[in-house]
Parts: sequence; structure tokens; C-alpha cells
Amino acid sequence: MAEKTNNTGVHRAKLWEIGFYALNNTSTNLYMSLVGYISYYLIGIVGVGVVFAGSFITFMRVWDGVTDPFVGMLVDRTNTKFGKNRPFIVLGNVILFTTTWLMFNVVTRIGQGARLPVFILIYLVYILGYTAQCVVTKSAQTCLTNDPKQRPIFAMFDTIYNLFALSVIIPIYMSGTLIPKFSLNMSEHAEQINNLIAKNPSLANVLEAGEDGVQKLSGFYNPAMFQSFQLLIGGVAAVFACLAIVGLWRKDRIEYFGTGQVQKVTFKDYVDVLAHNRGIQMLVVAASSDKLSLSMQTNSTVMVCIFGVICGNYAYFGSQSAISAIPVAILSLLGMGIIARNLGQKKALVVGTVGALATAVGMLCLFLFGTPTNMMLPSFSLTKPATWGNLFSGANWSMFGFLYILLWSLMKGFSGIASSIVIPMTADCADYEVYRSGKYVPGLMGTLFSFVDKLISSLASTFVSVMFAAIGFKAALPTPTTPYSTGIFWVTMACLLGAPAIGWILNVVAMKFYPLSKEKMEEIQDKIAEIKAQAAKA
Repeated sequence: MAEKTNNTGVHRAKLWEIGFYALNNTSTNLYMSLVGYISYYLIGIVGVGVVFAGSFITFMRVWDGVTDPFVGMLVDRTNTKFGKNRPFIVLGNVILFTTTWLMFNVVTRIGQGARLPVFILIYLVYILGYTAQCVVTKSAQTCLTNDPKQRPIFAMFDTIYNLFALSVIIPIYMSGTLIPKFSLNMSEHAEQINNLIAKNPSLANVLEAGEDGVQKLSGFYNPAMFQSFQLLIGGVAAVFACLAIVGLWRKDRIEYFGTGQVQKVTFKDYVDVLAHNRGIQMLVVAASSDKLSLSMQTNSTVMVCIFGVICGNYAYFGSQSAISAIPVAILSLLGMGIIARNLGQKKALVVGTVGALATAVGMLCLFLFGTPTNMMLPSFSLTKPATWGNLFSGANWSMFGFLYILLWSLMKGFSGIASSIVIPMTADCADYEVYRSGKYVPGLMGTLFSFVDKLISSLASTFVSVMFAAIGFKAALPTPTTPYSTGIFWVTMACLLGAPAIGWILNVVAMKFYPLSKEKMEEIQDKIAEIKAQAAKA
């Protein structure tokens, strides 16, 4: 996988460079997982209602999308000795750590009336940092490699990293360590709970009775849990950001950008891209609808309802994540390694979407005709090898649990192909723009994609909050000890399976009009090589 430039203008990266660079996306996704629990923080500590909490997340995602084009313009106009992309990784990560630390450590120490305004101001700055680091995930794709067979390798690394970090380690750590550690029982921690309520009066509204009838404060509403979680996320994300900078070090140079020359990009060029680049238009339609639905599917409240309320054991959330991780990774990697590298990224997205849609239908049938409360999954810890044997004991499994894991693994494996491949596909769209107009605008291409993606996916938290509020959860969201109801079941199914199905159908439709097939990309790279050769002669 050593870097090589041939007479067609194709240049490649080393395998380790792609692997390190892909950690930039994992770094920002770790912060996204931290902020994914922000609704509980807003309700319990800041002191707002359920619908407001969901609407707040939507508003901030809109602000996130609005900042994207401006940051993209900065990237397109940046050329420093430290590169075009690396400065934005550094700036973004510093802002992310600082603002999240302020959110969870400073906001709790100020007066109740001032908390929300201060929190909003901090969050606005947080979004700028998130956008600055995020844009590099897409903009630097074009300079790292332009080999159509090598670009899907990024998605393969990205899938492995995010699968284990976001779908295995964090869920297990959250459900198995953080929540039990920071949940407080009134019979044992009455003084501590009363002190917390004195500082955060809204916590009195989220106390709930446990199985023994004793009131309990869930770890979801304990400020100390968020403080501990932030330090862990911030430290790991910083290490990943540094490794991403190392991965980009050799290729973040002008000779690997677009035509190989500095270009002046104007607002008129951006308008032209929006109007005529059919590739990015269709990719935005597919990816944004997919992101909206998958954001609803993996919403923290939805996971709480699936395992804690419908199946009756929230600890199975960690078991599901650990057990399905390897099958999901294998299926996703096979899809990208075989389909994307040999038949093109467009074909991989279509195959992944159709497979996910089919397995979602099977999952719905399982919940309708099976008995969710019969779910049994092995309970084990990745940090305790002695517990791994539980995975292979038939006594720890039920038929419902086995079928659930099988269908979940297939659904997440197929959908992982579709969701991961869109990132390197933005690089194809950037190359298509060089081929079409001669303009190299990777920052715009990446942030245009993010703008619409975030604008639409920002509705996820609002949809989930409004749907649960409609069935009676207006003061607090469901927790693992909330009693089962038919309303919870159908709202959860709508988020878990209904919304993703709509998104996947839109994927298939958009790809009908997406022009960048494998053959077209080969033609594009040949044309870009000619443009560079002519520029070099001039």
C-alpha cells in the first residue's frame, strides 16, 4: 500500500496513514456520543422540559449546519506551512475539550436562572469546534489518495473504529460502569441526593421508585457522571486527533490538492457547484435521510426503552453491543472490501441499503410475534476475561435473544456499509467538480454535505422527544425502570425500525440519479491527470 504516483495521475497513501487519518472521525464521534446524552443533563441539571430539551438539540444542530459552509470556505482558502487541513484538527479538538469541560463543570456551579443562557453560549462555541475538526474528515480525503480502489479502505477503518468505540466500549462502559456507579439510592445516599436537589431543584422531578419501592436517582441525572464521562472522552479524543495529524503529515501538501495549484475560489463558484454537481446533490439526499433515521434509531432514549422497558433488562444493551460487534464488523468490511473496491462505492451503498431494509422487516416481525421479555443474552465484561465463557453457554441464551442478535447484526452490518461509504464518496464528488469545472473545493464539498446532513438529522432529537411527550412523558424521559406500555412499544418501534426504513428507501431512489459509477471515476481521474500535466507545462 505504499504511496505511488503513475502516469494516470493516481497517487496513493500508505495503509497506516489511512488508518491514522480515519481516527479523526472517531475523535469527533466520541464527542457526539457524549453530547448524545445531553437531553438528560438539560432536564435534570439545567432544568428544562422534555420537549424543550429535544427542541434545543434540534436548534443547535441547525446552528451546526449553518456554520459548516463558512468553515468550508476557510479550509478552501487555507494554505499554511502546517498544511491545509491539520490546523483545523488542532483548533477543533482544543475547542471541543474546553467547551465540554465548561458545560459539565461550570454550569452546575452557577445560579439556576443563569444556567440555560450560559449553557447555550458554551454550546454555540462547542459547535464551531466540532465543525472545524469534522470538516477535515471529508476535505482531506482528496489529498490522501485518489485511487478508487483505495478510498474505500478509509471506510473500512472508520467502520471498525466507530463500531468498537461507539457500539461496544461506550455502551458497555455506560450501562455496566457509569450508570450503576453514579445511580444513588435514597436509603443509602439520602444526604448526597438532598444536597444535589438543593443545588439542582429539577432533580426532584426525576426521582423514581426502584423495585424495592425506595426512591432512586438514576445515573443519567447525576452531574458527577457527566463530569467523569467528559474527562474520559476528551482524553481519548485528543490522542486520536494527534494520530490523525500524523497520518496526514506527508500528504497535506499543495501538490496533492486538486489541480496541484493554488486557486482563487469565489462565492460564484460555490453557487455553480450547488446548481450543477449532480453527484453531491444526490449524495446529500441519500446520506441526510439515512442520518436522520439512524439518529432516531440509536437515540439513547430509544435504547433505554428497548432493553430497559420492553425487554426488561437494560444490561442487555451492553451485551448486544459486545456480541454483535464482530459480526457487524465482518459484514461491513466484506461489503466495502469486495463490493466497493471492485464494483464501486455507489454499488456498495445500494447493496447495503437493500440488505438493511430487508432485515428491518424481519426485526419488526420478531417483536410483533415473539416475546421480548423472554430475551436472554450472556452477561460478560470485556475487561474480565473470566466472564467470556458466558458467551458460549446455551443456558445464557434464549431463542428470542439469539434471533434478535442475528437480525440486529445483519441490519447494522448492511446499514454500516451504506453509512460509512458516504464519507469517501464526498471525495469522489470533489474530484468530479475538478473534472466538471476545474475548481478544487473540498471544504465546500464536505461542509455542504454536512450542512444539509445536520439540518435534517437535527430533527431526530425533536421527533423522539415529541413522540414520547405525546404518550405522556412531558416532565422526564423513560428510564430503565419505567413500566411497560403499548404506547412506549409503538413509539420505540417507529424510531428503531420505521424511520430507518423510510431513510433507506430514499437512499435507493437517490442512487438512481447519482452519476459517479466506478467507470465514471476512472474517466475522471484520467481527466484530472491531464489538467495537472497542462498546468505543469504552463
